[in-house]
Amino acid sequence: MYAAAVPATGNVKSRRSRWTANIVMLVVAALVAIVVRTYLVQTFFIPSGSMEQTLIIDDKVLVNKVLYRFRDPERGEIIVFRPPPAWSAGPDEDYIKRVIGVAGDRVKCCDDKHRVTINGTALDEDYLYPGDEPSMTPFDVTVPAGRLFVLGDHRSASADSRAHLGASSGTIPVDRVVGRAFVTCWPLPRWRSLSVPSTFAGVPNPH
Repeated sequence: MYAAAVPATGNVKSRRSRWTANIVMLVVAALVAIVVRTYLVQTFFIPSGSMEQTLIIDDKVLVNKVLYRFRDPERGEIIVFRPPPAWSAGPDEDYIKRVIGVAGDRVKCCDDKHRVTINGTALDEDYLYPGDEPSMTPFDVTVPAGRLFVLGDHRSASADSRAHLGASSGTIPVDRVVGRAFVTCWPLPRWRSLSVPSTFAGVPNPH
């Protein structure tokens, strides 16, 4: 007659403890991921060519969602924002553009060399899509308080502030900004930081 094997109680408890620990770790990891995505950093993919060649279709960028809790966006930064209702975008659609003018700035196009100017200073926009003009649409906008004037780098393929000049002069509210895109993270050969072009360093503050 064979004796039936009796499982050791200690082993059962040990396996249960390991399973419990693993489940707790998964839950904690999921909560951390949710907190990071909601409040700190989020990945966005590029669905259109409006920011070429700086960003191309299917690039993925990391967006800092904390920075603008401490300061407003600055000229030259690339931002993700929820478009104003007047822009007739989809309810869950986010835009990504470059900040050209901030509160008080007078943004014009174009000067006698067909350049965009800010407070009378011309921009040398070497980041524009090859062959694009700074703008085929003339504009002269003084940016109201709490708002931004934004343009895509692929000017001939970007529905940006120029396309909405009849609604608050095409400007967007700062409080609709999701965050600053600071790095292209995918695909790996496209990895690079999204720094502010040097041309913006020479722009004076509005009087």
